[in-house]
Amino acid sequence: MTPTPGDQPVLVAGGISDSHTWNLVYLQLLLEEHGHRVVNLGPCVPEDLLIAEALAHRPALIVISSVNGHGYHDGMRTVTRLREHPELAGVPAVIGGKLGIAGPCGSDEVAALSAAGYDVVFDDSAEGVAAFRRMLDTLPQRALV
Repeated sequence: MTPTPGDQPVLVAGGISDSHTWNLVYLQLLLEEHGHRVVNLGPCVPEDLLIAEALAHRPALIVISSVNGHGYHDGMRTVTRLREHPELAGVPAVIGGKLGIAGPCGSDEVAALSAAGYDVVFDDSAEGVAAFRRMLDTLPQRALV
């Protein structure tokens, strides 16, 4: 049985090299505040685990978060592996946070992340958070029973 869009969870994960957790807790609470069910995979999520969970849950959205500055490199590897699976090709995936160790990613890196398969790339600025919130408003919410 295919879940209805509002019943599909949002998967939240930290990059494979990122051991930070508070960003993931914040994202989970923000998503829940916007009416979404969340499966939080935690920090340091290997690509194989993310793929297995995405196949099992058929999420409405996959959110990859980075705080350690290696988001660009981790994110490229993650989305490349994710998009190798035809069943996951249509699942929206976004990445955000501190994506570069030298500061925000430039337009070339953002374009590369998008070309690799991310639907949206958010930086860790106030505008990036505001844009993420606006995107959440476009996702179907679960029905409250």
